[in-house]
Amino acid sequence: MDRTHEAAEAQAARWKGSGADAWVAAQGYLDAMYRPFADLLVQAAAAHPGRVLDVGCGTGASTVAVARELGADADCVGVDISETMVGAARDRARREGSSARFVNADAATHAFESAAYDLVVSRFGVMFFGDPARAFGNLRRAAAGGARLRFVVWRGMAENPFMTTAERAAAPLVPSLPVRKDGDPGQFGLADPARTEQLLLEGGWTGVGIRPVDAVCTLPETELDSYFSRFGVLGPVLPGLPEPTRARVVETVRAAFEPYVHGDEVRYTAACWVVDARAAEDAPGR
Repeated sequence: MDRTHEAAEAQAARWKGSGADAWVAAQGYLDAMYRPFADLLVQAAAAHPGRVLDVGCGTGASTVAVARELGADADCVGVDISETMVGAARDRARREGSSARFVNADAATHAFESAAYDLVVSRFGVMFFGDPARAFGNLRRAAAGGARLRFVVWRGMAENPFMTTAERAAAPLVPSLPVRKDGDPGQFGLADPARTEQLLLEGGWTGVGIRPVDAVCTLPETELDSYFSRFGVLGPVLPGLPEPTRARVVETVRAAFEPYVHGDEVRYTAACWVVDARAAEDAPGR
Protein backbone atom coordinates (compact mmCIF):
# COMPACT_ATOMS: atom_id res chain seq x y z
CA MET A 1 0.00 0.00 0.00
CA ASP A 2 1.43 3.39 -0.98
CA ARG A 3 1.82 6.38 1.33
CA THR A 4 -1.27 8.15 -0.01
CA HIS A 5 -3.62 5.25 0.68
CA GLU A 6 -2.03 4.56 4.05
CA ALA A 7 -2.66 8.19 4.97
CA ALA A 8 -6.24 8.01 3.69
CA GLU A 9 -6.95 4.87 5.72
CA ALA A 10 -5.47 6.49 8.82
CA GLN A 11 -7.74 9.51 8.31
CA ALA A 12 -10.80 7.28 7.88
CA ALA A 13 -9.95 5.35 11.04
CA ARG A 14 -9.52 8.55 13.01
CA TRP A 15 -12.85 10.03 11.90
CA LYS A 16 -14.54 6.82 12.97
CA GLY A 17 -12.86 7.01 16.38
CA SER A 18 -11.14 9.60 18.54
CA GLY A 19 -11.29 12.35 15.95
CA ALA A 20 -15.06 12.14 15.78
CA ASP A 21 -15.44 12.06 19.56
CA ALA A 22 -13.27 15.16 19.86
CA TRP A 23 -15.22 17.05 17.21
CA VAL A 24 -18.59 16.21 18.80
CA ALA A 25 -17.36 17.32 22.22
CA ALA A 26 -16.02 20.59 20.81
CA GLN A 27 -18.66 21.27 18.17
CA GLY A 28 -19.91 24.44 19.88
CA TYR A 29 -16.70 26.43 19.60
CA LEU A 30 -15.61 24.76 16.35
CA ASP A 31 -18.88 25.69 14.63
CA ALA A 32 -18.46 29.29 15.77
CA MET A 33 -14.82 29.35 14.67
CA TYR A 34 -15.60 28.04 11.18
CA ARG A 35 -18.87 29.92 10.63
CA PRO A 36 -17.33 32.22 7.97
CA PHE A 37 -16.81 29.16 5.78
CA ALA A 38 -20.27 27.71 6.35
CA ASP A 39 -21.55 31.10 5.21
CA LEU A 40 -19.78 30.61 1.86
CA LEU A 41 -21.77 27.41 1.32
CA VAL A 42 -25.00 29.16 2.27
CA GLN A 43 -24.23 31.82 -0.33
CA ALA A 44 -23.83 29.13 -2.99
CA ALA A 45 -27.17 27.59 -2.01
CA ALA A 46 -28.88 30.97 -2.19
CA ALA A 47 -27.48 31.51 -5.69
CA HIS A 48 -28.25 27.97 -6.90
CA PRO A 49 -31.24 26.64 -4.92
CA GLY A 50 -32.23 23.02 -5.37
CA ARG A 51 -31.33 19.62 -3.99
CA VAL A 52 -28.11 19.84 -1.97
CA LEU A 53 -25.46 17.30 -0.95
CA ASP A 54 -23.04 18.35 1.83
CA VAL A 55 -19.89 16.19 1.72
CA GLY A 56 -18.00 15.47 4.95
CA CYS A 57 -20.77 17.22 6.85
CA GLY A 58 -19.41 16.37 10.31
CA THR A 59 -21.89 17.31 13.02
CA GLY A 60 -24.17 19.00 10.50
CA ALA A 61 -23.66 22.73 11.07
CA SER A 62 -23.23 23.58 7.38
CA THR A 63 -26.00 21.22 6.22
CA VAL A 64 -28.49 22.69 8.65
CA ALA A 65 -27.40 26.23 7.75
CA VAL A 66 -28.00 25.55 4.05
CA ALA A 67 -31.40 23.96 4.79
CA ARG A 68 -32.33 27.02 6.85
CA GLU A 69 -31.44 29.29 3.94
CA LEU A 70 -33.53 27.27 1.47
CA GLY A 71 -36.61 27.09 3.69
CA ALA A 72 -38.98 24.48 5.06
CA ASP A 73 -39.15 22.46 1.83
CA ALA A 74 -35.36 22.23 1.43
CA ASP A 75 -33.93 18.91 0.27
CA CYS A 76 -30.51 18.87 1.93
CA VAL A 77 -28.52 15.72 2.65
CA GLY A 78 -25.27 15.56 4.60
CA VAL A 79 -22.91 12.61 4.22
CA ASP A 80 -20.04 11.69 6.52
CA ILE A 81 -17.88 8.63 7.12
CA SER A 82 -18.21 8.98 10.91
CA GLU A 83 -21.23 7.32 12.51
CA THR A 84 -20.61 9.33 15.69
CA MET A 85 -20.67 12.64 13.87
CA VAL A 86 -23.71 11.73 11.79
CA GLY A 87 -25.51 10.87 15.03
CA ALA A 88 -24.66 14.31 16.38
CA ALA A 89 -25.83 15.90 13.11
CA ARG A 90 -29.19 14.13 13.34
CA ASP A 91 -29.56 15.31 16.93
CA ARG A 92 -28.82 18.87 15.80
CA ALA A 93 -31.42 18.69 13.04
CA ARG A 94 -34.06 17.42 15.49
CA ARG A 95 -33.27 20.16 17.99
CA GLU A 96 -33.52 22.86 15.36
CA GLY A 97 -36.54 21.43 13.58
CA SER A 98 -34.51 21.19 10.38
CA SER A 99 -35.48 19.18 7.32
CA ALA A 100 -31.82 18.25 6.75
CA ARG A 101 -31.14 14.52 6.46
CA PHE A 102 -27.90 12.63 7.03
CA VAL A 103 -26.22 9.52 5.64
CA ASN A 104 -23.38 7.63 7.28
CA ALA A 105 -21.20 6.63 4.32
CA ASP A 106 -17.88 7.21 2.57
CA ALA A 107 -18.69 9.86 -0.05
CA ALA A 108 -15.80 8.63 -2.19
CA THR A 109 -17.47 5.29 -2.90
CA HIS A 110 -21.10 5.50 -1.74
CA ALA A 111 -23.72 4.51 -4.32
CA PHE A 112 -25.61 7.80 -4.41
CA GLU A 113 -28.76 8.05 -6.47
CA SER A 114 -27.69 9.13 -9.95
CA ALA A 115 -28.19 12.79 -10.91
CA ALA A 116 -29.92 13.46 -7.59
CA TYR A 117 -28.38 16.81 -6.61
CA ASP A 118 -28.29 20.32 -8.05
CA LEU A 119 -25.56 21.56 -5.72
CA VAL A 120 -22.70 19.75 -3.98
CA VAL A 121 -20.97 21.61 -1.16
CA SER A 122 -18.33 20.90 1.45
CA ARG A 123 -16.68 22.76 4.28
CA PHE A 124 -13.31 21.10 4.87
CA GLY A 125 -14.69 17.67 3.97
CA VAL A 126 -13.06 16.70 0.66
CA MET A 127 -9.35 16.76 1.55
CA PHE A 128 -9.27 13.22 2.92
CA PHE A 129 -9.82 11.11 -0.21
CA GLY A 130 -7.18 8.50 -1.01
CA ASP A 131 -8.09 8.71 -4.71
CA PRO A 132 -9.49 12.24 -5.13
CA ALA A 133 -10.18 12.04 -8.89
CA ARG A 134 -12.25 8.89 -8.41
CA ALA A 135 -14.05 10.45 -5.43
CA PHE A 136 -14.88 13.60 -7.40
CA GLY A 137 -16.11 11.33 -10.17
CA ASN A 138 -18.43 9.60 -7.73
CA LEU A 139 -19.78 12.97 -6.58
CA ARG A 140 -20.23 13.96 -10.24
CA ARG A 141 -22.41 10.90 -10.79
CA ALA A 142 -24.55 12.01 -7.86
CA ALA A 143 -24.98 15.45 -9.45
CA ALA A 144 -27.36 16.42 -12.21
CA GLY A 145 -25.90 17.71 -15.47
CA GLY A 146 -24.95 21.35 -14.98
CA ALA A 147 -25.13 21.08 -11.18
CA ARG A 148 -22.84 23.34 -9.18
CA LEU A 149 -20.02 22.43 -6.83
CA ARG A 150 -18.58 24.61 -4.11
CA PHE A 151 -16.13 23.57 -1.45
CA VAL A 152 -13.70 25.20 0.95
CA VAL A 153 -10.28 23.71 1.67
CA TRP A 154 -7.12 24.91 3.38
CA ARG A 155 -4.27 26.49 1.52
CA GLY A 156 -0.79 25.23 2.41
CA MET A 157 0.88 24.84 5.77
CA ALA A 158 3.17 27.79 5.15
CA GLU A 159 0.13 30.08 4.89
CA ASN A 160 -1.54 28.58 7.95
CA PRO A 161 1.06 28.69 10.74
CA PHE A 162 -1.61 28.60 13.45
CA MET A 163 -2.62 25.13 12.31
CA THR A 164 0.86 23.70 12.74
CA THR A 165 1.86 25.56 15.92
CA ALA A 166 1.18 22.61 18.22
CA GLU A 167 3.12 20.03 16.23
CA ARG A 168 6.08 22.37 15.66
CA ALA A 169 6.30 23.20 19.36
CA ALA A 170 5.85 19.58 20.46
CA ALA A 171 8.22 17.97 17.96
CA PRO A 172 11.42 18.34 20.04
CA LEU A 173 9.69 16.65 22.97
CA VAL A 174 7.90 13.95 20.94
CA PRO A 175 10.33 12.66 18.26
CA SER A 176 7.75 10.10 17.08
CA LEU A 177 5.20 12.79 16.17
CA PRO A 178 3.96 12.16 12.61
CA VAL A 179 5.24 14.58 9.98
CA ARG A 180 2.68 15.69 7.42
CA LYS A 181 3.07 17.56 4.18
CA ASP A 182 0.92 19.41 1.69
CA GLY A 183 -0.84 16.96 -0.61
CA ASP A 184 -1.22 14.11 1.87
CA PRO A 185 -4.83 13.14 2.55
CA GLY A 186 -5.88 15.32 5.45
CA GLN A 187 -6.10 18.99 6.29
CA PHE A 188 -3.77 20.13 3.49
CA GLY A 189 -4.68 17.47 0.96
CA LEU A 190 -5.89 19.98 -1.64
CA ALA A 191 -3.49 22.82 -0.92
CA ASP A 192 -2.19 22.90 -4.52
CA PRO A 193 -4.81 24.65 -6.69
CA ALA A 194 -3.40 23.36 -9.99
CA ARG A 195 -3.61 19.78 -8.74
CA THR A 196 -7.11 20.37 -7.40
CA GLU A 197 -8.29 21.68 -10.76
CA GLN A 198 -6.82 18.68 -12.56
CA LEU A 199 -8.46 16.26 -10.13
CA LEU A 200 -11.84 17.90 -10.69
CA LEU A 201 -11.47 17.79 -14.46
CA GLU A 202 -10.58 14.09 -14.26
CA GLY A 203 -13.65 13.57 -12.09
CA GLY A 204 -16.05 15.06 -14.63
CA TRP A 205 -16.32 18.65 -13.45
CA THR A 206 -15.76 21.70 -15.61
CA GLY A 207 -15.59 25.48 -15.34
CA VAL A 208 -13.31 25.22 -12.33
CA GLY A 209 -12.66 28.45 -10.46
CA ILE A 210 -10.36 28.64 -7.45
CA ARG A 211 -9.92 31.80 -5.42
CA PRO A 212 -8.12 32.53 -2.14
CA VAL A 213 -10.13 33.58 0.88
CA ASP A 214 -8.69 34.72 4.19
CA ALA A 215 -10.95 34.82 7.23
CA VAL A 216 -10.27 35.86 10.80
CA CYS A 217 -11.28 32.99 13.08
CA THR A 218 -11.63 33.09 16.85
CA LEU A 219 -12.18 30.76 19.75
CA PRO A 220 -12.45 31.44 23.47
CA GLU A 221 -9.10 31.53 25.23
CA THR A 222 -10.55 29.12 27.79
CA GLU A 223 -10.85 26.47 25.04
CA LEU A 224 -7.31 26.77 23.70
CA ASP A 225 -5.86 23.87 25.72
CA SER A 226 -8.82 21.70 24.72
CA TYR A 227 -8.31 22.64 21.07
CA PHE A 228 -4.64 21.79 20.69
CA SER A 229 -4.93 18.73 22.94
CA ARG A 230 -7.70 17.19 20.80
CA PHE A 231 -6.96 18.12 17.20
CA GLY A 232 -4.23 18.15 14.60
CA VAL A 233 -1.24 15.81 14.63
CA LEU A 234 -0.76 16.17 18.38
CA GLY A 235 -4.30 15.26 19.42
CA PRO A 236 -4.15 11.47 18.89
CA VAL A 237 -0.63 11.20 20.33
CA LEU A 238 -0.93 13.25 23.51
CA PRO A 239 -3.06 10.83 25.61
CA GLY A 240 -0.52 8.04 25.16
CA LEU A 241 2.47 9.99 26.48
CA PRO A 242 3.79 9.45 30.02
CA GLU A 243 2.30 12.00 32.40
CA PRO A 244 5.50 14.04 32.97
CA THR A 245 6.09 14.29 29.21
CA ARG A 246 2.46 15.10 28.55
CA ALA A 247 2.46 17.93 31.08
CA ARG A 248 5.65 19.37 29.62
CA VAL A 249 4.26 19.18 26.07
CA VAL A 250 1.06 20.95 27.08
CA GLU A 251 3.02 23.71 28.82
CA THR A 252 5.37 24.14 25.83
CA VAL A 253 2.60 24.14 23.25
CA ARG A 254 0.45 26.54 25.26
CA ALA A 255 3.33 29.02 25.34
CA ALA A 256 3.78 28.69 21.57
CA PHE A 257 0.21 29.89 21.01
CA GLU A 258 0.70 33.10 23.00
CA PRO A 259 1.08 35.31 19.87
CA TYR A 260 -2.49 34.37 18.95
CA VAL A 261 -4.02 35.12 22.35
CA HIS A 262 -5.71 38.52 22.60
CA GLY A 263 -7.38 38.95 25.96
CA ASP A 264 -10.17 36.42 26.31
CA GLU A 265 -10.03 35.13 22.74
CA VAL A 266 -7.64 33.36 20.40
CA ARG A 267 -7.49 34.96 16.97
CA TYR A 268 -5.83 33.84 13.76
CA THR A 269 -6.19 34.17 9.99
CA ALA A 270 -7.34 31.07 8.14
CA ALA A 271 -5.98 30.90 4.59
CA CYS A 272 -8.28 28.87 2.36
CA TRP A 273 -9.34 28.18 -1.20
CA VAL A 274 -12.94 28.50 -2.33
CA VAL A 275 -13.43 26.13 -5.25
CA ASP A 276 -16.37 26.37 -7.66
CA ALA A 277 -17.14 24.08 -10.60
CA ARG A 278 -19.98 22.83 -12.73
CA ALA A 279 -20.94 19.25 -13.52
CA ALA A 280 -20.09 18.30 -17.08
CA GLU A 281 -23.11 17.04 -18.98
CA ASP A 282 -21.75 13.48 -19.22
CA ALA A 283 -20.75 12.01 -15.89
CA PRO A 284 -17.74 9.64 -15.86
CA GLY A 285 -18.89 6.04 -16.06
CA ARG A 286 -22.53 6.92 -16.68
